[in-house]
Amino acid sequence: MDYNSLKSEAEQKTLQTIEILKEEFAGLRTGRASVHLLDGVRVPVYGTEMPLNQVATVSAPENTVLSVTVWDASNAAAVEKAIRDSGLGLNPMTAGGVIRLNLPPLTEERRKELVKVSGKYAEEAKISMRNIRQDLMGKIKRAVTDKEISEDDQRRFEEDLQKVFEHRASEVDALAKQKETDIMSV
Repeated sequence: MDYNSLKSEAEQKTLQTIEILKEEFAGLRTGRASVHLLDGVRVPVYGTEMPLNQVATVSAPENTVLSVTVWDASNAAAVEKAIRDSGLGLNPMTAGGVIRLNLPPLTEERRKELVKVSGKYAEEAKISMRNIRQDLMGKIKRAVTDKEISEDDQRRFEEDLQKVFEHRASEVDALAKQKETDIMSV
């Protein structure tokens, strides 16, 4: 068993988990307009579903306004419908190839709901990391059973891996706290 490859696998997988968490957080609305709010919107154009950013440019000219500039004006209606049907609660207004989205201010109740959702995303990331840890610790235990490493090595490897997971868990907590602060700030 090669411990270094096991440790790099742990670092790589936990880093991927954090990147996914960041993407999920980017889709959560805070008090100001974010171009990442529309990242999950898929538009049915050219006989297939494409991400919005592949058919239009999204910008935030003001704190509470998003502007979507559709590259091919014939797709504007499809983009508008995709945004309306996305479940984000946005009401697009089209003028030519430009779609404006006025983001209403978040109510206190909606902010609390979004904090719960962000907490759920953070918890899912931690669960994913626990599953990764459990899998890797199992590999270490199997190596001891197969007499590939000693019990002293097992303890040392497990403690070292645990530090990696604790560090990543603290990153998740920091990201969640930051997102909560962003959501609750008026």
